[in-house]
Amino acid sequence: MTTPALGAPSRGPLGRAVDRIGGGLLQALMVVIGLFWLVPTLGLFVVSIRNETANNSTGWWTALTRPAELTLRNYSDLLATGFTSSFWNTVLITVPTTVLVIGIAAMAAYAFAWMEFRGRDTLFLVVVGLLVVPVQIALIPIAKLYGTLGIFGSIAGVVLFHTAFGLPFAIFLLRNFFAGIPRSLLEAARMDGAGEWKIFSTVVFPLAKPAVASLGIFQFLWVWNDLLVALVFADTGNQPMTKALQSQMRQFGTNIDILAPGAFLSLIIPLILFFAFQRYFVQGMMAGSVK
Repeated sequence: MTTPALGAPSRGPLGRAVDRIGGGLLQALMVVIGLFWLVPTLGLFVVSIRNETANNSTGWWTALTRPAELTLRNYSDLLATGFTSSFWNTVLITVPTTVLVIGIAAMAAYAFAWMEFRGRDTLFLVVVGLLVVPVQIALIPIAKLYGTLGIFGSIAGVVLFHTAFGLPFAIFLLRNFFAGIPRSLLEAARMDGAGEWKIFSTVVFPLAKPAVASLGIFQFLWVWNDLLVALVFADTGNQPMTKALQSQMRQFGTNIDILAPGAFLSLIIPLILFFAFQRYFVQGMMAGSVK
C-alpha cells in the first residue's frame, strides 16, 4: 500500500471530482474565448457575401436570418479587378522573404552563438542596434539605390528590402535560442568528426524547429500585411494585395463590396498558417522559460 508524500495532502474522490469540474470549466471558457475571437472573422466573411445595399442598410448579423441576401457576386467582381495577380504577387514576395530570412538568420545566429571569431560580440551588438532603426528613414536612400540598380518597382526589390529589415530581429531571436542548446551535444558531434556545417544542419537546426516556426509565422505575417513598403517599391504590375485593396478605396464611399472579399481572402491564408503551426508557435514562445 502506498502512502501520500509528506507535506502533500491526499486527494479524495470529492477533490478529484472538483478538479475534473474545474478542468471542464476551464476548457469551456477557452472555447468561449475562441468563439468570441472568431466573431470578427465571421462578420467579415458574411459582409463579403452580402450585396452592397444590404451592407449599407443593416448589420451583418441580420444575414443569418436572411439567407437570400447572400451572394458570391462580390467575389466575382473582385476577381474581375485583377485581384488574382495581386494575390500571387503577395505570395511571390512573402514566401521568398520568409525563406531567406530564416536561412540567413539561422546561419548567422549559429555563428554568433557557437563560433569564435574576431569582433563577434561587437558585430552582434551592431545587429542588435539595428533593431531600433525605423523602416521609414531608409525608404528614400534605398529607393535611389534601386533606381540606380534598375530594380525599383520590381518584386525582387521588395523582397530584398523586407529581407534586410527582417534579419536583425531574426538573428537576435535565433541566436538566443541557439545559445541555450547544451554545449555537450556540439562537443559530442565534434568528437565524432562533424564539421561546423554538419553540426548546424543535423544538430542545432533540427532542435530549433519551435523557434524557427515562431519566427516564420512572425515574418510571414509582417510581410503579408505590409502596405508601406509596397506603396513605395512596388509598381502597379507587381503590387501585392494590400496595395491593390488600397487602390480600391473611393473618395466618398467605402466600396465595401470589393474591400470585404479582398480583406477576407488576405486574412484567411495567415489564419490557416497560424492554426497549422500553432503547436510550434507556443513551443517557441515558451522556449527558454523553464529549464
